[in-house]
Amino acid sequence: MLLRIRALLAALWAGELLTVALLAAPNAFATLERAMAGRYVGRLFELDARFALAAGILLILMERRLHRDGDVGGSAMNLGFLLPLLAIGFTAAGYYALEPMMEAARQGQGSWTFLQLHAVSMVFFGLRMIAVLVLAWRVMPRIAPASAR
Repeated sequence: MLLRIRALLAALWAGELLTVALLAAPNAFATLERAMAGRYVGRLFELDARFALAAGILLILMERRLHRDGDVGGSAMNLGFLLPLLAIGFTAAGYYALEPMMEAARQGQGSWTFLQLHAVSMVFFGLRMIAVLVLAWRVMPRIAPASAR
């Protein structure tokens, strides 16, 4: 049962990231005034960061439990542990570290421009998306259909 919940959570997280990146953020800038779109997308990324931390921690805890119970083999430092950990790291760096710097850059403070910080933030978001997509892809094959049991 825990294998299925882990797979569902990884798939939901991947879907959330793809929705924000491919639908919500681009459409906000396509339909709203630039300043309002920026505030809206900023709020989306705040919610996304909170979800990322919760999902990442839950997935790590599930992986530890599955490894402890012998449901997953191999090393304790496997991809099921490292990919959510990487995603949490990219979230912390991309949102929690860079967001305050981006706000300061908007006000003309700091040595980096808003555009430079935004580019780095996008790289972190992309790397997080790759880590979560690989995780979701990796955990799905472990679930056999009910008819195969």
